[in-house]
Amino acid sequence: MASSVPRKSSVDVQGLLEQLTLQEKMSLLAGNGLWYTAAVARLGIPSVKVTDGPNGARGELFTAGTKAACFPAAVSIAATWDTGLAQRIGKAMAEETKTKGASVLLGPTVCPHRSPLGGRNFESFSEDPLLAGLQAASVIQGLQENGIAATVKHFAANEQETMRNTINVVVGERALREIYLKPFEIAIKKAQPLALMTSYNKVNGVHADQNEHLVKEILRDQWGYNGLVMSDYGGTNSLEDTIKVGVDLEMPGPPQHRRLAAVEKALEAGTLDMASINDRVRSVLQLVKNVGKFEHPEQVAETAINDPAHQRLIREAGADGIVLLKNEGGVLPLQTAKLGSIAVLGQSKTCFSNGGGSANLNAHYKITPYEALQKAVGETVDLRYATGAHIHRKLPCWTAGVTDGKGQPGWTIKEYMFAAKDKGFSDGLQPQRTYAFPLTTYMAIEHVPDAIRLEGTFTPTSTGAHYFSLPALGHAKLFIDDELVFDAGPSPDPRGYSEGGEFEIRKQHDFVQGETYRLRVEVLAPSAEQAMIPLMAGRIMFHLGFMEQKDYEEDLIANAVAAAKDADVALVFVGNSAEWETEGHDAANMSLPANGSQDRLVEAVAAVNPRTVVVNCTGVPVAMPWIDSVAGLLQCWFAGQEAGNAIVDVLLGVVSPSGRLPVSFPRSLEDTPSYGNFPGDLATVTVHYAEGIEVGYRHYDKHPEKVLFPFGAGLSYTTFEFGPAVISPQELVHGGVVTVQLQVKNTGAVAGKEVVQVYLAPPQLESGSDRPVRPAKVLAGFAKVEVAPQSSVSVTVEIFFESAAFWDTAAACWGVDSGEYAVLIGNSSASCTDHGSLTVKESFTFGP
Repeated sequence: MASSVPRKSSVDVQGLLEQLTLQEKMSLLAGNGLWYTAAVARLGIPSVKVTDGPNGARGELFTAGTKAACFPAAVSIAATWDTGLAQRIGKAMAEETKTKGASVLLGPTVCPHRSPLGGRNFESFSEDPLLAGLQAASVIQGLQENGIAATVKHFAANEQETMRNTINVVVGERALREIYLKPFEIAIKKAQPLALMTSYNKVNGVHADQNEHLVKEILRDQWGYNGLVMSDYGGTNSLEDTIKVGVDLEMPGPPQHRRLAAVEKALEAGTLDMASINDRVRSVLQLVKNVGKFEHPEQVAETAINDPAHQRLIREAGADGIVLLKNEGGVLPLQTAKLGSIAVLGQSKTCFSNGGGSANLNAHYKITPYEALQKAVGETVDLRYATGAHIHRKLPCWTAGVTDGKGQPGWTIKEYMFAAKDKGFSDGLQPQRTYAFPLTTYMAIEHVPDAIRLEGTFTPTSTGAHYFSLPALGHAKLFIDDELVFDAGPSPDPRGYSEGGEFEIRKQHDFVQGETYRLRVEVLAPSAEQAMIPLMAGRIMFHLGFMEQKDYEEDLIANAVAAAKDADVALVFVGNSAEWETEGHDAANMSLPANGSQDRLVEAVAAVNPRTVVVNCTGVPVAMPWIDSVAGLLQCWFAGQEAGNAIVDVLLGVVSPSGRLPVSFPRSLEDTPSYGNFPGDLATVTVHYAEGIEVGYRHYDKHPEKVLFPFGAGLSYTTFEFGPAVISPQELVHGGVVTVQLQVKNTGAVAGKEVVQVYLAPPQLESGSDRPVRPAKVLAGFAKVEVAPQSSVSVTVEIFFESAAFWDTAAACWGVDSGEYAVLIGNSSASCTDHGSLTVKESFTFGP
């Protein structure tokens, strides 16, 4: 059932449209700043506030903003294989969005995972279109049933961050329809999201926001989508084309293309018509109506409400998404009553809550695994901690030992606006705003001062040549006791700084323990010429990083080995921080950061302790050269603010692991289907999706030797048996639904959840057939059930007729061939077995 029933309202959208002047119409077709649509006070048309993002409602500020709940990332939600849980998360995110005064959430992201190197994979759900589409639809339903408009994104073929504003994705129509558009189609038809965001990239030579085939023909005409379409931020590439194909809203404002003078000129020249403008304005007004702003036009102040119900949900969802991939000798769950000591190594004092970029927010709190384990076992077990490896992409914020102008911990920020004649700092220049700031990461996205100063007093705890760094967007300088010690120069690359796309330059400076030093950072905003994209012109960003020499150069592995050597069990926490796995940056390889440090840690610990368990926190598959040396492996994704508690719940057996992989884990990068075609030919700014439809398990089914852990895989602390399936009806027809019913028995001693995965295998093609080659099988349905020990439950999975279809490029429609389709059931793509068949008596077509 569709979730986005518009709110009851007596507002006459067409009547309002007819009263608007051209100037008023165009004001509505671009944002009013970053987070608002424009208002028209004359006619009582209010503004609508939007907010990021994919795993929580951040509010207006990118850094140090209003605190918000951090939910598990989409890939973690997908790993639960639980649509009901996804819908509950959508409901909770709707409640969070309201606390930020917003009516539109910019999420979810549904683009399939094409390569494990994709920097934004964590923000999306799966390699499989059905799993991604159904989980996204559930989140959307949860949002919109509770009054918040969802924004499904990024439409379309946005599977990489490298050159994402300009890359031309060359993709065949069949792969486009079956893989890359299918999750959008499922989410739109099932949940009717009120908004959709186009992507930055080109698709077959045309930017997505100008792409008539994508937006007008497929989205608007074929799928019948009548919601609002907005551009990604700074992703509008024309005036006439975007309006004519169906993009309603240019974001953010002020407009780069939809300026009144340009519109008047286009109307006069006949390259733009008023009917197209009216269609776009109508969509904006309909969104305002659907989210209830005409009845409640007031702007609501942002608040931080740390809801205990949300805390419990995040913990539950985080644990349910964790996948147990290896458990030799029953090393897990940990029997703390029988353990005298646990080595807790690696990044156990880091909460891997979320990836970087739009997913960043100021969480209400974050629980690390070490904190959670310490709380759970108390003093009954000796916890032996050692870091073991540094994984910094950027040095940590320079906060320890720093006080601001009032003697309080932290820094003072001064923001400046220059007179037109001024080009920099000058004597007697007064700041426009001065305030305390707890961090040394600064992003002036919401407001644009011409320059800033960061000031503080530092007292080091040791003597040494300590390390610092200062990556920035803008011209950044660091002064110590008024002496210029580092001039970073003007940086033109906003993605390089703001979203982790470059390694930083690290410098050293001599400090003496106990002495005080006056620190000052000065940053001038980049000019339009310096900023690589117009959106970033004049916007300051910087990060001041710092580590004392003794910490930077410590022999971390030796300490970890000493802690692990005679411990009863060794837990090694590894992963990608939000600096490494982030919007704006694709990975160069599948290795854990940094420079092999985490892999060396695992190998060294496993060499001295046979009961080594690796806890991996990434949003993507990673290389695991140590996999044969460890006893246990948990894949924990980015599990939100309760990540520590969720992980410990599984480690201790409070929760039996029930996550299943939403992506295949290859043995190496060379084994991936996109290898050699990711991120493409950067000289020609082109990437070819040469693998076609053979994405994920569709590829590994033909090359099983190349997969380390298959799609859908995951272990439990109990065992299950599947009974025979009853398939009804056994004939599949156009518009039909087939039910697959079976008993699932828990044959173990503890309660657990199992995921029943149903795949459909097409008829075998005869030699010489001219029919399109099909995948060996496709996921056609799934269900997650909880079963008590030594008990059985009945499970029903629906298969819709679309699962048997392929895109017939020659006929430009969907086709279903006649023949016998095997129904395969199991708990991974590699372990499913034949449970019967369906028959299609006569071939048929439908759509597009």
